Parts: sequence; structure tokens; C-alpha cells
Amino acid sequence: MLSVSGLSKSYGERRAVDGVSFQVQRGQTVGLLGPNGAGKSTTVSMICGLIKADGGTVTLDGEPVGQGASAAKQKLGLVPQDLALYEELPAIENLKLFGALYGLKGATLKKRAEEVLALVGLSDRAKDKPSTFSGGMKRRLNIAAALLHDPQLLILDEPTVGVDPQSRNAIFDTLEALKAQGRSLIYTSHYMEEVERLADHIVIIDHGKVLADAEPAELYRRLPAQAALQVELADTARMPAETVVAALAGLPGVAAVRHEGAQIDISLHATIHAAPVLRWLDEQGHALAHFSTARTKLEDIFLSLTGRTLRD
Repeated sequence: MLSVSGLSKSYGERRAVDGVSFQVQRGQTVGLLGPNGAGKSTTVSMICGLIKADGGTVTLDGEPVGQGASAAKQKLGLVPQDLALYEELPAIENLKLFGALYGLKGATLKKRAEEVLALVGLSDRAKDKPSTFSGGMKRRLNIAAALLHDPQLLILDEPTVGVDPQSRNAIFDTLEALKAQGRSLIYTSHYMEEVERLADHIVIIDHGKVLADAEPAELYRRLPAQAALQVELADTARMPAETVVAALAGLPGVAAVRHEGAQIDISLHATIHAAPVLRWLDEQGHALAHFSTARTKLEDIFLSLTGRTLRD
């Protein structure tokens, strides 16, 4: 549905986006991830035609997006990172204004504004001003504004920044309803758990370049460890943790082992190796104060590709 090919953008000597390419299929949700300054927002702005690319193309259903008005832009909705609302204009009037910019009018505009307010759970606040809304309610109204013209592709740039857990869940419910309707989404976020919940496909960029472009399952397979087992030895007097760690490292299915005091973190090639490791510990007479298992998270993949160095 959307084809992004070789996008590039420089600001002076700094290359903000460097040959970014990816696609979005119809009905697909693509998570666009990257550290601060990776080029995500610049990429989104070029996709929407808000800033001119130095190179590359963006097409929607085969039509170029480009600068200025275009048929392709009518199929695209943007929820910007910064709120785009008139604070002293009632919510319903905000929507009527944005709808009019897309050529909607009369009964059609009124009906559509009421529909999107209901979708984001704000029907009862239609006549209230956004200046009286919470941060989460404003975010939901921002989403409603982007949906007025019934776009086929919705792009959301950090839509849950600064919202409370209840509002975040309400936003997820809205987006999952849109997915169920077959709508295509591009979702950028710093919150890995959000992308894990929503995305069918993930694109990770850093320093303006695409580092990964794959389904989540394929990304998980790139890491040597697919699961983790954390155990705490109840008695380290009988055998030091260092000795136990050295023995564990040689067991089948164990990718890596590290410890801090009596707590041992064991990286596993697959979840199925957790039970044999626990059985070995029991057979060796190592009583456990507690243990827990976990699967590899998207954050592990993200950090393995972009590094752990603190970004500005």
C-alpha cells in the first residue's frame, strides 16, 4: 500500500535520514522504532509530504505523495507528536474545522465528526473545550481529527507521550478497532511494549539508516538467546555461585550465564531448556530461594541493534 524508497534528508553537514526504504501492506501495522535523533520524525514528515526529501520517493497505492495537495494525501492521516488542536474551540468544532480542510461539509461532516468522537470515547465531551481536557483526552481527540476523512493509512508519531495508563489503554483499544477494520497503521514509539502489542511488522532505524525490517518472530530469531531463567540460590555456603555459574555455562541450551551474589541470570536458546536447567540444579542439590522465566523482549533486540550507550 505504502512504498518508501531511498528517502534521504540532510540538515547542513548532518545526515538525518540516509536511504530509508520500507513498505506497508494493506491492513498491516508497522512499528517504526529508533533512539532519540535516529530520524523517525523526519522520515514521517517526508512520508506525509510535510518536508521535502533530498532524495527518494513515497507512493501510496502507486500515487506519489510529494509536496502540496495530492490524491494520495487524501488517503493518509497523521497524528503528530505535538498536539494539533485549538484549545478554546469545542471538541466537535475542532473536528468540523479539520474535516472542512479535507472537503467534508454539511450532514456528512457532522455525522463523521460524531462517529470519530464515539470511536475515541469522547462523545460526552463533544461541546467541551480541549483546554478542559486531560492530556490523554487531548491525544484521543488528536487521533479523531486524523480519522475524519476516513484515511486508509494512519500514521501515529509517539501518540501516548505523557498520558496516564487508562488513556493509554483507551488509545490501544481505538487502534485495535482500526486494525480490525483493516486499516493500515504506522506507529512510532519509545515504548517497546506498545509496539510488541500492536505491530505485525517492525522497522528499526538509527543514524538515519534502516537496521531491521522484519516481522517480530524473525527479529527474535536473530538473538542468540530466546528466553531467560533467573534463579536465586538459597545457600551459597555449600558451593559458591561462581562455581555453579561455571557448571551451568556448559549445559545444553544455555547461551550465557551471569550472576550478582546469589542471583543467577541464565540466557537460553529456547524456553524448553528451562526445565532441564532447573532439574540439573535440583539433582546437584542446589536449593532455590525462587526462580522465574521470561522470553526475549523487543527491547533486547532494539538494544542489540542500536547499542546501550545513553543518547541525548
